[in-house]
Amino acid sequence: MAINTTLNTVNNAYFNKQFYDKKLLETAKTRLVHASFGQKRSIPRHGGKRVEFRKYDLFTPDVDALTLVEGVTPTGQSLTQSKVEAEVSQYGAYVEVSDLLDLTAYDEVLADSAELLGEQLGTVIEWVTRDAMCATTNVQYANGKEQRMELTKTDVLTVDEIRKAVRTLKKNKARMFVEATDGSVRRPHYVCICSPDATYDLQNDPLWQDVSKYSNAEQIYSGEIGRLFGVVFVESTEAKVLRQTIYLHPNRNAPTETNTVTFAEQPTEEQVRYLKTPGNCIFYSEDILDIVSYDEGTNTLVYEGSEKYYSSNAFYTNDVGQVDETGRGTDVHVTLVFGADAYGVIDVDGSGTMETIIKPHGSEGSGDPLNQRATVGAKVAAYTAKVLNPLWIVRIEHCVSD
Repeated sequence: MAINTTLNTVNNAYFNKQFYDKKLLETAKTRLVHASFGQKRSIPRHGGKRVEFRKYDLFTPDVDALTLVEGVTPTGQSLTQSKVEAEVSQYGAYVEVSDLLDLTAYDEVLADSAELLGEQLGTVIEWVTRDAMCATTNVQYANGKEQRMELTKTDVLTVDEIRKAVRTLKKNKARMFVEATDGSVRRPHYVCICSPDATYDLQNDPLWQDVSKYSNAEQIYSGEIGRLFGVVFVESTEAKVLRQTIYLHPNRNAPTETNTVTFAEQPTEEQVRYLKTPGNCIFYSEDILDIVSYDEGTNTLVYEGSEKYYSSNAFYTNDVGQVDETGRGTDVHVTLVFGADAYGVIDVDGSGTMETIIKPHGSEGSGDPLNQRATVGAKVAAYTAKVLNPLWIVRIEHCVSD
């Protein structure tokens, strides 16, 4: 994650690390939806950069092998485990605090900084976890479509899609959750994480039951909004939305040459990464163009072929929903329905996993001879997420209503 340094100030009287650690974690938790339901592991100190998630392999049901013979003790079975490994990464950022604002600020800048950093880190942890979950190969396209590029605006999330996902999980023998994240007992259920746009479409169905209509009082998850067919729904503003990678117009003022185009818009970092990867392709009308190279300095792309393109139509990628006549693709939302132990995460509540780091004015010694700078930082010391049972998590891809 890029570190942005902002000059701010803070009163040293507020340097209560335990308070700000709590402030950081509480604010981060407002974003920790995807990270809340994974099988949790902690990494012991000096335990290396890789974490190992283990699971027991199911016994094979065999009628003949399990039929007992009178008076004969059968051969015992052996427990076997399989493991999934993942490598952890660190994430962090800090704010630089000047002594001048320390003398003049009215606000508790340290508390505000801890909250902002918690929000930032919580979002990053959410994205890391969400993207790991979305890597599952168990995909269901809305409305019976067979691939992502066929999805249209009418292919929204419906009750039927949820029922299909539940059927898939049950057939794959996915375990249900039987307790809340705080350890309290709940009725067995699967969990669904979806975007606000997806729940908007679901709530049109009369079978939807929101939390205000629950008949039995029970501990609910943070962000829980309803239940349907044995699935508890938790809403996240960070739910995955797949957007078209490339949609760029040619620069009509640049000279047009064979197999070369200069773009009118400045590509984003993500678009630059895509354009600089040989073997990727882009579309122009119905033509598929293989990328040869991209020059950031001139914003010029070289592609295979001998065609020249003179019109103002856009170059685009066909990596989301159905494209219109201009090449603009439809955004695709990802809704995740899963059972217990479908994926694993590092426990962010674990000792030292998420912490605030406060360096008061003058702590840099001769590097800060006039005691002008202090820093407030936040760090996730080690984190990763990994799908453990791909068949126990269903990725529903769909569009949303306007």
